[in-house]
Amino acid sequence: MTDLLSEARRSFAAVFGYSPDGIWSAPGRVNLIGEHTDYNEGFVLPFAIHLRTFAALARRDDGLVRVSSSSKDGIGEYVLRSASRTTVRGWAAYPLGVAWGLGRLGADLAALPGFDVHFVSDVPLGAGLSSSAALESALATALNDVWRLGFDRPRLVQAAHLAENEFVGAPTGLLDQSASLLGREGAALFIDCRDGSSSPVNLRLDASGLSVLVIDTKVNHKHVSGDYAARRASCEKAARALGVPALRDATVPQLLTTRGCLDDETYRRARHVITEDKRVIDTVEVLRTAGPSAIGDLMSASHRSMRDDFEISTPELDLAVRISMECGATGARMTGGGFGGSAIALAPTSVIPQLRTMVEKEFSVHDYIRPEIFVVRPSPGARRDW
Repeated sequence: MTDLLSEARRSFAAVFGYSPDGIWSAPGRVNLIGEHTDYNEGFVLPFAIHLRTFAALARRDDGLVRVSSSSKDGIGEYVLRSASRTTVRGWAAYPLGVAWGLGRLGADLAALPGFDVHFVSDVPLGAGLSSSAALESALATALNDVWRLGFDRPRLVQAAHLAENEFVGAPTGLLDQSASLLGREGAALFIDCRDGSSSPVNLRLDASGLSVLVIDTKVNHKHVSGDYAARRASCEKAARALGVPALRDATVPQLLTTRGCLDDETYRRARHVITEDKRVIDTVEVLRTAGPSAIGDLMSASHRSMRDDFEISTPELDLAVRISMECGATGARMTGGGFGGSAIALAPTSVIPQLRTMVEKEFSVHDYIRPEIFVVRPSPGARRDW
């Protein structure tokens, strides 16, 4: 983290020719369980990870916004008050969307100064670890401080979520921004996505001799895609057929009564969400009573549901999960929105080296891209670092 903090200061000065006013950061996240339940107003259980995005930022005396990133070429320049979904293109939509989202929630963009911002990150792009939410959350925290908005963290979650949904156009729920802004060291975050409330759940990984291993398959995913939107549309269709506000309000017995009214695909999409909500609740209860070593079956059931009912897994993710279990993992599942990205394995720390070796070997045998494999730690949420 110290290296990235220093890099953010140096890079800002190199790009803009002067020093930043401050540096803020926010983490990526792993979702322990609860996939595609967030936009169905259900339950999720993510945790913030130690990989972070840093935003070095300085106020300007005018209404201009200039954005830069160590992973992108060039500088984007925009007028703060007139930036819109039709005028901002590419990755700059994420930071400009945050400013726009803060404006939607009460910040007077016409009266506020502009800013220069430069981003540095070690959250892998396209790996299903919420690199976009880390950027949004770091900038939302920075602007809240620099503009002296006085917004609380749940309001910043709303602003970052508005940026992702309405400015960028990714039809995601609020899981990612909540984890990045509200995360706590050593704990997962049990989130009710209907009202945004959350509570920490101690993971006790070290005490249990367990680690969470991320297997980034290098199959990039994009949430701004027809596949993701189609899943959301199926869920909304099922909720209408069931006569409920959202699938969070449905039960499996209720779903069975619509078996003849729904097409098979929509039925299976709904079954995943309804059963996944139950798995999240069960996982929280097990973590609080028996501890992390007892949640493996729930994780594995979640992956099967995503593979078979929601159909968002890939051969690479399925292979990573299978090999992890064969090498002694307690549980394994894909994490994130799907269609690529990463799998996670909850495994005894002692088997991590063997597990890593076997996954790399099997990916090579199948002629897949070599995965990136690393352990993640439950870490604090967004903050000011300098």
